[in-house]
Amino acid sequence: MTAKLEKLSAALRQVLGDRARSVTEALGEITLVVESTGHDQTMEVLRDHPDLRFEQLTDLCGVDYSTYQNGAWGGNRFAAVYQLLSITHNWRLRVRAFAANDELPVLPSVVGVWPSANWYEREAFDLYGIVFTGHPDLRRILTDYGFVGHPFRKDFPLSGYVEMRYDPDQQRVVYQPVTIEPRENTPRIIREEHYGDVQ
Repeated sequence: MTAKLEKLSAALRQVLGDRARSVTEALGEITLVVESTGHDQTMEVLRDHPDLRFEQLTDLCGVDYSTYQNGAWGGNRFAAVYQLLSITHNWRLRVRAFAANDELPVLPSVVGVWPSANWYEREAFDLYGIVFTGHPDLRRILTDYGFVGHPFRKDFPLSGYVEMRYDPDQQRVVYQPVTIEPRENTPRIIREEHYGDVQ
């Protein structure tokens, strides 16, 4: 671990104390795992404390760990992963917060801390079903309004539940159950007899 990463790791442990479940270094980056309850206050500390000063949220995404490590994962299923940047100290941090309930994953919104989290949280809600409490406008952002389910969950069927098509008789778009039959397409392979031979 470089001196810069050691300094960041020590600052995180000192400032956050028990709020930090784990602080690890891998591939030249620090990953901080925080408790899901009150992690919005923890994010405020990460932003405002002079030893940390993570002014920017550069990315936020949802993750489904249900098949992680070939199903050997024993922790909570859903997490939100935040990528933070400190311009003041010129360092980056990955923060992971696991939702306590796998059936209805809920995490506090960080829109009040970083307004840029707005659309990122909507995306994580839309694709993974993670509910961010306190979000000002939590609704789907990428899928259609009538879409059923969350397509990035590992248990979402590959062909989906419904398909959309235009019905010329009704002169509108209609939804109907998926009618795709599973099939296997094997491409025909054409080989030249002496392809690649040096003469």
